Amino acid sequence: MDGELYSRQLYVLGLPAMQRIRRANVLLSGLQGLGAEVAKNLVLMGIGSLTLHDPHPTCWADLAAQFFLSEESLGRSRAEASHALLAQLNEAVQISVHTGDITEDLLLAFQVVVLTDSKLEEQLRVGTFCHEHGVHFLVAETRGLVGRLFCDFGEDFTVEDPTEVEPVTAAIQDISQGLPGIVTLRGDTNKHPFSDGDLVTFSGIEGMVELNSCSPQPVRVRKDGSLEIGDTTTFSRYLRGGVVTEVKMPKTVRHKSLDIALLQPRVVAQNSQEVQRAHCLHQAFHALHKFQQLHGRLPKPWDPVDAETVVGLAQGLEPLKGTKEESLDEALLRRIALSSAGTLSPMAAILGGVAAQEVLKAVSRKFMPLDQWLYFDALECLPEDEELLPNPEDCHPRNCRYDGQIAVFGTGFQEKLSYQHYLLVGAGAIGCEMLKGFALVGLGVGANGGVTVADMDHIERSNLSRQFLFRPQDIGRPKAEVAVTAAQRLNPDLNMTLCTYPLDPTTERFYGDNFFSRMDGVVAALDSFEARHYVAARCTHYLKPLLEAGTRGTRGSASVFVPNVTEAYKGPASAAASEGAPYPLCTLRYFPSTVEHVLQWARDEFEGLFRQSAETINCYQQTGTSVLGMDRTTLLQQVTGVLKMRPQTWQDCVVWALGHWQQCFHDGIVELLRHLPCDKVLQDGTLFWSGSKRCPQPLQFDPNQDMHFLYVLAAANLYSQMHGLPGSRDQTALRELLRLLPEPDSTHPNLISADTLTPAELGPEQLKELQESLEDWSKGPPLKPVLFGKEDDNNFHVDFVVAATNLRARNYGILPVNRAQIKQIVGQIIPAVATSTAVVAGLLGLELYKVVSGPRPLGTFRQSYLHLAENYFIRSVPSAPALQSFHHLKWTCWDRLKVPAGHPERTLASLLAHLQKEHGLKVKMLLHGQAVLYSAQWSSEKQTQRLGLRVTELVRQVTSWEPEPGLRVLVLELSCEGEEDETAFPPLHYEL
Repeated sequence: MDGELYSRQLYVLGLPAMQRIRRANVLLSGLQGLGAEVAKNLVLMGIGSLTLHDPHPTCWADLAAQFFLSEESLGRSRAEASHALLAQLNEAVQISVHTGDITEDLLLAFQVVVLTDSKLEEQLRVGTFCHEHGVHFLVAETRGLVGRLFCDFGEDFTVEDPTEVEPVTAAIQDISQGLPGIVTLRGDTNKHPFSDGDLVTFSGIEGMVELNSCSPQPVRVRKDGSLEIGDTTTFSRYLRGGVVTEVKMPKTVRHKSLDIALLQPRVVAQNSQEVQRAHCLHQAFHALHKFQQLHGRLPKPWDPVDAETVVGLAQGLEPLKGTKEESLDEALLRRIALSSAGTLSPMAAILGGVAAQEVLKAVSRKFMPLDQWLYFDALECLPEDEELLPNPEDCHPRNCRYDGQIAVFGTGFQEKLSYQHYLLVGAGAIGCEMLKGFALVGLGVGANGGVTVADMDHIERSNLSRQFLFRPQDIGRPKAEVAVTAAQRLNPDLNMTLCTYPLDPTTERFYGDNFFSRMDGVVAALDSFEARHYVAARCTHYLKPLLEAGTRGTRGSASVFVPNVTEAYKGPASAAASEGAPYPLCTLRYFPSTVEHVLQWARDEFEGLFRQSAETINCYQQTGTSVLGMDRTTLLQQVTGVLKMRPQTWQDCVVWALGHWQQCFHDGIVELLRHLPCDKVLQDGTLFWSGSKRCPQPLQFDPNQDMHFLYVLAAANLYSQMHGLPGSRDQTALRELLRLLPEPDSTHPNLISADTLTPAELGPEQLKELQESLEDWSKGPPLKPVLFGKEDDNNFHVDFVVAATNLRARNYGILPVNRAQIKQIVGQIIPAVATSTAVVAGLLGLELYKVVSGPRPLGTFRQSYLHLAENYFIRSVPSAPALQSFHHLKWTCWDRLKVPAGHPERTLASLLAHLQKEHGLKVKMLLHGQAVLYSAQWSSEKQTQRLGLRVTELVRQVTSWEPEPGLRVLVLELSCEGEEDETAFPPLHYEL
């Protein structure tokens, strides 16, 4: 298992599931656009082996969605033409091509069989055989703007791990003796989403130790969030501590074979209206198959005669069993038939992502599979007005790469796509998928069109399992550069520009008025709230539509923000704003009670020991600053534990690591308990060490315990790196050295023992000791601050944090944390898989169609949310922009007050008079950024000094602002007399 390559999806799937995936073998029949998407996702995610089957020759219509094919592939078998490029995605996956028929012997060789381009007769034949012989079976289809997926995993399929979330854990406050026993949880019970019937286990309890060894117990959740368990009457009295942990239980799924499920469809839907629409889509697909069986082809694009034939066939089908007698929606059937000849890349991406995830569920037994049908349609992409729908002449094949798309939208829309110019911000996983989509739909391929890609990052190995435009030989190169080249290979007509510097306030000279005036829209594929918020603000400022998507594991969202139609982006301004305040220092240092506390403590230890202390000493070398004038808390954090003398050898570094281990995990705890013993009682009679305060216990160093040894190994190597000394990875030699060294002693004469001192206790004597040590250290070469890195598993960074976290957890009776969880948290790694990435990119592609087509009503746009692990799919109409008012003035977030500067330029007095005359606004305060240009509260003398100045001259004087070349608008903010607190006036655009 290549842990670095699959690191992001390992956080989603876990090692057991990934190992099953690596052993799996899958047959995929059908290599049009949908089949290519399924194949791409499976190969990126490391399926063991994949056999391709599609003997049909490549045709022009395939190129609208099949990115492994090109004009050179025309006439060749789709499977054979796709093989080589598909194999480049992941050399660890065995990929082969089957050129014969699909026989029963062939089917028995696979765990999963997927059909994506087959007639109903073949689906029934293969599906029946697979059901009878225990082979997992899927059918995926798209027809224009509709698609469906069917899964049959057999009549007794066990899901080992049904959900994506980690088991719920909660710290225990108290447990009563009685029938039933009542478990009171610490903190906000809303954060511990236990449900009635959940099975739980207990650990770390003091007093009522009988629960620690109990088998999983069912719970009932009370109104106050406490849990009822079994009879605890005879158990010992609860004293303190303990954790309750949910136990995930396997679930069994029973699927019907395709021949039965065709007449008794069970669909994924949120309400009865969606169910009824899904039933209509079900019958429409059945009618399309019948039409193909009768005529040997699909209906012609937008041919009314063929469409009416399909409607008649659908109405003549046997009613579905188990459903109310309901008439089919003729208008819906007609639109499906009229547009069914087309092949669209966004539809292929959506269905291909979901289908690949279901394949992975089948082989990994991770997450609940579909039950059993999924229907998806995006017919809202077509014009609402019947007169604006395409006609047959506009949609007939042109023998060009966009024929599949022209069959749905016509040549006029294809031309519109060609002269669009879009900005893509972010060339990571979603960005790569969007570039693929741009190449396939022909966005910006015309003379005046284009796509500009902005990304400052470089390619890492962990990117390769999701960012499919990149290859191993690209590691280390700029993402934007490689992505642009790869996208142009998909479609040589694509006009591309790359930018390798960030889009943020520091680059507004480049990404200014002239730049955005050339853009028709922006696609944001970013992984931070700060970046999303800034890009969204730019789009609001320049009135540009914004398409934005994000994923986390198998969750995903895709949103569209259209000027004057939808609300603007409202995500949190920063990750810090969404995650809350930092933990108090005293909690981290003395009273940790959660995994998050000890993990943050370990991360702070790394920074203080290996970065801040080196920076402090280097600063002293350069400036000679006395420690007597430094902040004592900062000083403690930065130089705690450093040697009085520089280390000269590897053994010196090991001695330091041993001494620091003793300080942190033994002496510091002993000193804390000297001041606050375990039995300390407060004035009200309660124990000090109760509630959220866990009483710690000192550890005794034992080199035979893994975490003890790992701490010394990692700390000594990091300390040697900081001092420019050679480290050692020889664990046998280190164990022998530890055997020969005396017991660890934090009072070692060559070690500054400041860890147990509070800032107040750091008196003149200790300060003098520190000053003398710094003077000795300043005689040597500068130290090398160690900057934490999460990607390299061989640099001891994560090793140190893992060991420090778990040793601290052991001190305080907190459950240990595994390496993967620690690496994810401290590295701020976002779990990710290729499947959800493909789906959200496809959903954005559908919204792109709507934005490009021209003005549309709000009801045609969609915000989408999905959770593939739990088969959760929501598409809803976005909110309209909120309307604000002040007196007669009404506005939304997309409006602005426009005032021309004039020739000659107007003064501040003229500007204020204009606002009062034209808009009835008596300005109370006028600002540029944070700088106040005018205030009605000022003295008349100060007001007079400014009222006569030209507006740009005033801004220059107050802020030292200088306009960038090409700047067209100076943005000012105002508040007015009589406004209410929540009033936010539109920005004032002073047009230069």
